[in-house]
Amino acid sequence: MTDVPCPVGAGCGDGRLERGLKGEGRVGAATATRPSASNPNDRCRFRGVRDPLARQAAPQTLEHGVMAVNGSVRTMVLAAGMLVLGAQGAWAQAPQHRLGDPDATFAEAFGLVQGVRELPGGRVMVADPLGQALVILDMSTGAADTLGGVGQGPDEYRQPDGLFPLPNDSTLMVDLGNGRITVVGPDGSFGNTTPIAFGTPGPGGNMMIRLPQAIDAQGRLYFRNVGGMGRGPQLPTHGAILRWDRATGAVDSVGMVQLQAMTRSTSGGPQSQRVAIQEIPLSPSDGWAVAPDGSVALVRADEYRVEWVRPDGRVVQGESVSFRPVRIGQAEKREYFERRQQIGGGVSVGITVQNGAMTTTFARGGAPDDEPDPDAYQWPDVKPPFVANSARVTLAGELWVQREGKAGDPPTFDVFDRDGRLTSQVIAPAGRRLAGFGDGVVYLVRTDEFDLQYLERYRQP
Repeated sequence: MTDVPCPVGAGCGDGRLERGLKGEGRVGAATATRPSASNPNDRCRFRGVRDPLARQAAPQTLEHGVMAVNGSVRTMVLAAGMLVLGAQGAWAQAPQHRLGDPDATFAEAFGLVQGVRELPGGRVMVADPLGQALVILDMSTGAADTLGGVGQGPDEYRQPDGLFPLPNDSTLMVDLGNGRITVVGPDGSFGNTTPIAFGTPGPGGNMMIRLPQAIDAQGRLYFRNVGGMGRGPQLPTHGAILRWDRATGAVDSVGMVQLQAMTRSTSGGPQSQRVAIQEIPLSPSDGWAVAPDGSVALVRADEYRVEWVRPDGRVVQGESVSFRPVRIGQAEKREYFERRQQIGGGVSVGITVQNGAMTTTFARGGAPDDEPDPDAYQWPDVKPPFVANSARVTLAGELWVQREGKAGDPPTFDVFDRDGRLTSQVIAPAGRRLAGFGDGVVYLVRTDEFDLQYLERYRQP
C-alpha cells in the first residue's frame, strides 16, 4: 500500500476522497490519513487507492506535417515542421507551433481535473469529480477557495463534473452525483438546478438525458441524444446533436454525427435478461464542438474534414485533410485504455423504475480493479484520423482537433478556421491533455507517477 499526496478538496482525514469500486459504476471512498510528523512535506495523504483513474495517456500525433487535399493532388512530400494546405489550386504553408514552458502551474494536486472554466480576472474554476470538490483558484498566487460542500442540499454537490460559461459571468456545473445541473453565480453562490434526465423511459417513452457537452454565448446547451440504446434489432450508427434553449425549453436538432461502432451481447433467461453494449475501441466516429456564436463544427471521420453549421443554418464545408493511418498494435491498445482512465472513464447511467417512480443515477469512474485485457476486445486494423471527443473551440472561434498517432507521440492538434481550413498545428508537451481554453491561453493537465493531476496554463500560439 502506497501513500501519495492528497488532492485538493479531498477532505484530508474525512474520507471524502473517492475512487470507483469494482463493477456497477459506483463510487466508493478511499481511506484518508492525516499528515504525520515523518512526512517531510507535511501534506495530507490517502491510502489504499484502487483502480487509479488517471494514468497519463501517451499523446497523439502523426509523422511530421499534414496535407489538405484539393482533389487533384495525390501525394506530397512534406518538410518537417511545415503543413501544406490546398486552396483553389494554390498551395500555402502554415506553421507548426510547439508549446513551451507553462506560464503558470497550480502546485496542488487534483484527483481528476474534469471541468475547467476561466473566470473574469484570470481566476479559474475547477471541478474534480473524484475528489468531490469545486474550487476557484488563482494560478498566479496559488490561492484556492472551495465552493459549497458535499451533499444533496441546495448549496451542495456529490460529483461536480463539467463546467460551462453562462451569460453574466455565471457558470453551469454538471453535478453527476445528484443527477442535476446547477447555476453558479459570479460570486460563487448556487442558484437554480435542473434534472439531467426527464421524461418516461422504455419503449414508446420520451426520456431525454440532457448531459451538456457544449454551450453558446446565449446559454443554450448542446448534447448528443443517447436514446434508443439497446432497443430494436439494430444498434444505432448515428446520433443527433440537440440544442436546448433553457429560456424557452425548446429542443431542436443541429446536426447528425457518426457514432463509434458497437457490439451487443445478451445473457440470462427471458425473465431476467441482461444486455451489454460495448463500443469497439478506436473505431471511427465523428467529432463536434460549438463556438460562442452558436456555430456547430462537425468533424467527419470517414473523410477527415470539418463542416461548420452557421447559426442561420448555412453549412460551410472545408476540404479533406489527408492523414497517414496508424496500425494498431499492443502499445496503441494499452494507450487507449490509459487515455480513458486519465479522463475518468465514461459516465455510467443507471435507471430504476419502482412503483411508477423513476430514479436516474449518474457517476464517473468505477472501472474494474484489474487491467483491461486488450485481447478481449474487437479492434479495427488502423486508428481513425483524430481522437474521439477531442474537438474543442477556443474563445476566438478556432477549432482544435487532436490527431491520433503512434503510442508515445506528443499530443498534436490540428487547428481549423471558421471556414474549415486547416491553418496550423500545435504540439503540446508530452504527458499532457487538453482541459480548456481561456483568454489567449490554453489549460493542460499533467499526471504524475501517483496518478494525481496538476493544472498548467500556456499561452496560445
